Amino acid sequence: MSGKSRVAAHVKALPFSGIRKFFDIVSSRKDVISLGVGEPDFDAPRTVRDVAVDSLERGETHYTSNRGDPDLRKSVARYIERQFGASYDWDTEVLITVGVSEAIDIALRTIINPGDEVLYHEPCFVSYRPSITMAGGVPICVETRAEDQFRLTRAMLEKAVTPKTTVLMLNFPCNPTGAVLSRADVEDISDFCVKHDLLLLTDEIYAELTYESKHVSFASIPGMKERTIFLHGLSKAWAMTGFRIGYACAAPEISENMMKLHQYAIMSAPTTGQRAAAEALDHGDEAVADMVAEYNRRRNYLISAFEEMGIPCHTPAGAFYAFPYIGDLGLSAEEFAMRFLEAHNVAVVPGDAFGTCGAGFLRCAYATSMDNIREAMKRMAEFVADLRAEAK
Repeated sequence: MSGKSRVAAHVKALPFSGIRKFFDIVSSRKDVISLGVGEPDFDAPRTVRDVAVDSLERGETHYTSNRGDPDLRKSVARYIERQFGASYDWDTEVLITVGVSEAIDIALRTIINPGDEVLYHEPCFVSYRPSITMAGGVPICVETRAEDQFRLTRAMLEKAVTPKTTVLMLNFPCNPTGAVLSRADVEDISDFCVKHDLLLLTDEIYAELTYESKHVSFASIPGMKERTIFLHGLSKAWAMTGFRIGYACAAPEISENMMKLHQYAIMSAPTTGQRAAAEALDHGDEAVADMVAEYNRRRNYLISAFEEMGIPCHTPAGAFYAFPYIGDLGLSAEEFAMRFLEAHNVAVVPGDAFGTCGAGFLRCAYATSMDNIREAMKRMAEFVADLRAEAK
């Protein structure tokens, strides 16, 4: 072979995930307390696991329909109507995917033509910008700020939209900031999409995990369903990350063309996971409520601990992440995270892994036990005190 690279230039130019880069280092250490990975420490509900076991015992180890098992698609449609007040046809408007990650990828590749601009907000989940680029789009970042509780507003979007903009991509409740949108925010942004004739790609995977108010879905706003691709899944609220079940709901033309990509790349989502997901959606509300109550307890403790340390941190109203600001302690977020890990064996994620406007912040997931959170905060208080002493 010649010495030239055999890797496609656009792939070679993609950055590695800032989260995974950091956790490659973490994985080499023992007994780390992790506030880093966005994965629930709970097990999936008992009834969900029982259904999965029963599915395997019955030998359900074969493909389902490319769109997904009809029973699960019916469960999805029922759940969305019950929980979010949006109505979807289970047969033509619901597609079961391998997690929301696949749904994001095939949705963007379905609706983006080369050179189309896609508005998205930062800080945001690490895959958004690369996914837009891989789909041939031009990512246009709209920065959100701590002083606004990391909300996204219509005014911010109006400053960024151009005649080349075709898609707006959102994630609220937000990973990594825990920000949510009010009904007024959702209505304003919906009006913005209508005014500029944009498609909306809304990742609402954390919709159930809110603490002060009930989540308002864009799909429920009159006139928005036809221009919305609604993404959701079972990983977060039902603690089913390993089952790898997500879903995308969209108008029939978009859904059908997303299925083409899904068909060629994936075939169908895991059968056992689909059976378990139907049980979770139909009968898992109580288990979700119990987990949300515990997350809220952890959230309140974490925010109080940061306050006692004198570290600014807005109160996250959704998801299971806190996003404290440590930029006035004399270290970059990456330096803080690395030194904290080395000195105290606690893992947090540098905020700029989620976009440059995350510089100076840390993402601290409270999807771990209260005992771990207490110990991690005790160690952080010691570390912060040492940093302040050094600075004197």
